[in-house]
Amino acid sequence: MSSVPASSAQPSRPLTRNDYKTLSLSALGGALEFYDFIIFVFFATVVGKLFFPADMPEWLRMMQTFGIFAAGYLARPLGGIIMAHFGDLLGRKKMFTLSIFMMAVPTLIMGLLPTYAQIGLWAPILLLLMRVIQGAAIGGEVPGAWVFVSEHVPPRHIGYACGTLTSGLTAGILLGSLVATAINTIYSPEQVSDYAWRIPFLLGGVFGLLSVYLRRWLHETPIFAEMQQRKTLAAELPLRAVLRDHRGAIVLSMLLTWLLSAGVVVVILMTPTVLQTIYHFTPTIALQANSLAIVTLSLGCIASGALADRFGAGRVLVAGCALLLATSWTLYHSLLDHPDWLFPLYALTGLFVGTIGVVPYVMVKAFPPVVRFSGLSFSYNVAYAVFGGLTPLAVSLLMKESPMGPAYYVAVLCVMGMVVGGYLWKRGR
Repeated sequence: MSSVPASSAQPSRPLTRNDYKTLSLSALGGALEFYDFIIFVFFATVVGKLFFPADMPEWLRMMQTFGIFAAGYLARPLGGIIMAHFGDLLGRKKMFTLSIFMMAVPTLIMGLLPTYAQIGLWAPILLLLMRVIQGAAIGGEVPGAWVFVSEHVPPRHIGYACGTLTSGLTAGILLGSLVATAINTIYSPEQVSDYAWRIPFLLGGVFGLLSVYLRRWLHETPIFAEMQQRKTLAAELPLRAVLRDHRGAIVLSMLLTWLLSAGVVVVILMTPTVLQTIYHFTPTIALQANSLAIVTLSLGCIASGALADRFGAGRVLVAGCALLLATSWTLYHSLLDHPDWLFPLYALTGLFVGTIGVVPYVMVKAFPPVVRFSGLSFSYNVAYAVFGGLTPLAVSLLMKESPMGPAYYVAVLCVMGMVVGGYLWKRGR
C-alpha cells in the first residue's frame, strides 16, 4: 500500500464547509444519475409493448426488454475501466463530469425515441444503444464518485464520506420509485402507454444536465493535484499495474461488491415482486414498504460509514452482516403468518442492508492513489456485471425449490461478509 502524500492527509482537520459542499453536490449528482439508470425498470412493461412487435409472445417481449436492461449492466465494466484509466491519468473531476453528461443525454433521448409502430426495428436498436451508453456512464460514475469524495476529505472521515455518497445513490432508486408511483397515479394506463411514460425519462435528462452544470463548482481532488505536481502519476497503463501488483485488493473488492449487489438486488429491487407473488400483498403496499426500506437503507449507509471511521470496517461488517442475516431471515420467514409485521421488518432489514456503506471505504483504502480509480473501477464493475446479472437468476432458481429462496441467498452472502469482516478485523485494516 503506498502512502498518501503528507500534505494532503492532514489527519486531524475537521470536515469544512467546502467538504460538505463537495459531498452534497456529489451525492445529489449520484442520486440523479442513479435515477436515470434505474427508471427503465419501473416502465419496462410499457416500454416492452411499445418498442417490440405487437404480435410477439409476452414472455419473449419481457425477456428482450429485460435483456436491454441487462445490457446496461454488461456495458458497465467497459465504460468504468476506460473512464478510470483517464481518471488516473487526466484527473478525477473531468471523468466525474463526463459520466453524468453521458447519462443525461441518452436518458433525454430515450424520452424522445419513436416507437416500433413509427420506425420499426430501429426502435429497439436505438433503445439498446442508449442503454449501453447509460451503462458505460454508471460504470464510471460510481467508482469515480467514491474516489472523488474520499480524496477530498481528511482520512479519518473517509467512511462517512463514502457512506453519504452511497446513500445518495440509493436515494436515486427511491426517487425513481416515487416518480413511477406518481406517474401511475396521475395518469390512466392508456395515457401512460400513450405519452406519460416519456415524462420520467425527460425529467431525468433535464435533471442530469443540471447536475453537469452544478459539477462545474467542484475542484480536482487534493491527492490527484499533488500527484500531478510531483509528477508521480502512473507511468504505465494503470490497469496493468493493478492486475500485476494488487491481486489481493481485487479479490477483496470483488467479494464485497458481491455482498453489495446482493443486498441491493435481492432486498430492494426483487423483494417488491416477491411480496406480491408469494405473500400476496397489493402492489401499493409492496411499493410503500419498499420505499420505507430504501429510506432506512440510505440512513444505514451513512451510519455504517461513520462507524467504520470509528471502529474499523471489519467490526462493522461482522456486526452488520450478522444483523442483516437475522432480520432478512425473519422478514421472509414470518410474513405468511404475520403480514402486519411487513413495515417494521422491511424497514429494519433495509437499515442493515446499509452495512454496504462500508464497502467503498474498504475498496478506496485497498488501492494506492496512483491506480486507485482503475483498481476500484475494475473490481467493482466486473464483479457487479457478473453478480448483479447472476443474482436474479440464482434467487429465481432457489424460489422454485422454496419460498425462502431470497433468505437463503442473502444468508450465504452475509456469512461471506462476516468472514471478510473477520479477516479485515484481524488485519486491523
